Amino acid sequence: MPSDQQNRTDLDYAVDIVLCVDATLSMKPTLDNVKHSALSFPGRLVQEMATKGRGIRSLRLKVIAFRDFGDRAEDALVESQFLRIPAQVDEFERTVSALGPDGGGDAPESGLEALAVAMHSDWETGLDRRRHVIVMFTDAPAHRLGDPRQTRARTYPQSVPGSLDELFALWGHAQNRGSLMENSAKRLLIFAPEEYPWADIADDWNNTLFFPSTAGEGLEEWEMDEIIATIASSL
Repeated sequence: MPSDQQNRTDLDYAVDIVLCVDATLSMKPTLDNVKHSALSFPGRLVQEMATKGRGIRSLRLKVIAFRDFGDRAEDALVESQFLRIPAQVDEFERTVSALGPDGGGDAPESGLEALAVAMHSDWETGLDRRRHVIVMFTDAPAHRLGDPRQTRARTYPQSVPGSLDELFALWGHAQNRGSLMENSAKRLLIFAPEEYPWADIADDWNNTLFFPSTAGEGLEEWEMDEIIATIASSL
């Protein structure tokens, strides 16, 4: 085996992925597709990585389901712990299967709050090669951070900043070592309509990919394939 090919097979990664899923009523027609794709996600990612001669030493998945803090505070955001795959794949499948479309209130949802909570995750710091990936699935715009209709909810996360600019500061510029997430490891994939704030984030934030979708259509199967290919290619 040529030395360069041998070196490729020696690339082992610690990969943490947070799936932020819009679970409001508007997602009902396609939430089953989201759930089905997410359930097949771990095996498909490992297979795609293997075709590139790259192994995953540590794979952890986490799910954040979000709705609208201004509509119903009790389940506006539901967060799992990181689940280690394959050891906890059954728990991951139960977590995803339990997602059900409900609530939502007005058109914008609490997607930015979900993104902020995802950024504060307990990311893996071991191994020399790491990827910390956040994937956002939504068919709606987001409420602006700091909106009192959201922040006064009793379950509103204290870690969420008060504006999009402050959230960007936590994400950090390419050369900013003081950011919340490790710059070389972080990746953000957004599947959302071209509405506030998703297109703005795609334009301004580094290490971010935006896949525009039509409002109300949710996640299609080809998009999950795109997610898997994008993550595997970025390692």
